[in-house]
Amino acid sequence: MGKPVLYGADYSVYVRAARLALHEKGVDYDLVPVDVFAEGGPPPSYCARQPFGRIPAFEHDGFELYETGAISRYADEAFDGPDLQPADPRSRARVNQIISIADGYIYPVLVWGVYVEQVSKPARGEPGDDRRLAVSLSKAPVILKALADLTGGGPWLGGTALTLADLHVAPMIEYFTKAPQSLPMLGVHATLMGWWLRMLERASMRQTEPVG
Repeated sequence: MGKPVLYGADYSVYVRAARLALHEKGVDYDLVPVDVFAEGGPPPSYCARQPFGRIPAFEHDGFELYETGAISRYADEAFDGPDLQPADPRSRARVNQIISIADGYIYPVLVWGVYVEQVSKPARGEPGDDRRLAVSLSKAPVILKALADLTGGGPWLGGTALTLADLHVAPMIEYFTKAPQSLPMLGVHATLMGWWLRMLERASMRQTEPVG
């Protein structure tokens, strides 16, 4: 099979989740930069791949795909390497539940509501939205507790083995940890903090660290 191509920007949590899956599977791939925040938006050639103008998009041997969940699952099932999805239906459902929580709550609240408002905007010289930040910080403990409760006593979010749930959530948590309140909030949940420290030790996390 030919080398797959991933289109997107390394700063994107969703691009990074797909990259993490490819790295954990040991797949050599090319990353083609696409900046959706560039003036004028992504180029027309990219929008032909992804009609909604979001990242990432993916191509492998003429097969084109977009949406991170689809790309990550394809990477797991199309390539050799460790399984990133449990075979057991209940365990697989739990992994998919955690991924859905990440998309529905972690990303809009912990990334956009906390990191962007408290860290990213000030770093760019823009004022943060204090009201949005306060609302997001009030929601953060609920999100972290739900995640910790679902993790249980296992070393990984999906149980005893690393799964797509870990790879989907980790890029979002990394941005969240740049906010000053984040580590005390994570520290309330020993299992969640232990998981995060284990994720930081993964070679795939180091290999996909955003350059900017």
